[in-house]
Amino acid sequence: MAYLSGASKTAARTGWQTAVVTKLRADMLLLPPYLSATQVQCPQGQPLEWWEHDESGGEQWFRVPQNPEFCPHCWEASRCPRHFGYAAGQHETLFGLIPLASRVAGRLLRQVRPWIEPAQSFEKNQLGLGQMFFNSLRLTWQMSLWADSAVLLRTMAWLDAPQETSLLAGIQPKQLELGLRLENSPA
Repeated sequence: MAYLSGASKTAARTGWQTAVVTKLRADMLLLPPYLSATQVQCPQGQPLEWWEHDESGGEQWFRVPQNPEFCPHCWEASRCPRHFGYAAGQHETLFGLIPLASRVAGRLLRQVRPWIEPAQSFEKNQLGLGQMFFNSLRLTWQMSLWADSAVLLRTMAWLDAPQETSLLAGIQPKQLELGLRLENSPA
């Protein structure tokens, strides 16, 4: 399992408007407002939820949920804006284009990533790339494009393949619904 560097994630976010969502590595430190990889809180301890990404300002905005637990008892409640902005470039893994504490990131990591990794591994082994070592970034990029092209071509061929018809289709019995109503049955 590989991780992109922060600089590569920044380039993907700013250059291509692409979100790179990865799990938090064990050696990464959490920054405020993160309490854990999945929990964000305000300075007074109220759990927050992701609100939106402001592309023009390059910020991630978090807000107080509908029924806050701590806000009614907070000493700063009268001055609190109840939404907090953090620069997306402050930490690409935590904030990025999709913050790690958002439901979207959680779903991607829980449901999509476990589905993609075995599929890529299967394709890599099927194409014989598991036995190869690439020491050139350019060659690796080219081989990745070829592998993706092979998968795409195979999928397109599978979708365009004519439907197979059974040789016995003409003599197989077919049951038709006559639409007759039985006594004591609703219409």
